[in-house]
Amino acid sequence: MSVSEPDDQPRGDLTIRVQAMPADMNAAGDVFGGWVMAQMDLAAGIRGAERAGGRVVTAAVETLAFRRPVHVGDTLCVYTQVEQVGRTSIRIRAEAWARRYLKPQREKVTEGVFVMVHLDEAGRPAAVGEAPPSLAS
Repeated sequence: MSVSEPDDQPRGDLTIRVQAMPADMNAAGDVFGGWVMAQMDLAAGIRGAERAGGRVVTAAVETLAFRRPVHVGDTLCVYTQVEQVGRTSIRIRAEAWARRYLKPQREKVTEGVFVMVHLDEAGRPAAVGEAPPSLAS
C-alpha cells in the first residue's frame, strides 16, 4: 500500500465518528496523536471483528502517518477498508478525516494500516472464515 493517496475523498466505509473534546487536547492545544490512533485502532477492531465473525486483537500497526492536526470540536471520522485476509489475520487500512468544527471543510488527518488477528474462545489465533456478502471488501 502506498500511504499517500489522493486526499479529496475517504476510502473505505465510515466506521467511527466522534467529536474531539477538551480532555483529548495536548499542551500545544491540538488533540493528542495517541487519541487519534486509539480511535483508528477501535475502528480497525470493529471492521476486523465484522470480517472475522468474532474476536480480534491488534497484532501490529504497519504504518501510521499524521498529516494534519485535529482540533477540539472537530468531528473525527474513521474510514476502514479490508486490504488483505490471511489465514488468521486481517490487514485493514484506516483513514482518519476531520470535519472541522462548524465548517463544511473535511481533511484527511491520519492514515495507517492495522493488522488484526482473529482469536478463538481460548485466546489462540483462529482461521478467518469466508466473508459475509456484505463485508466481502
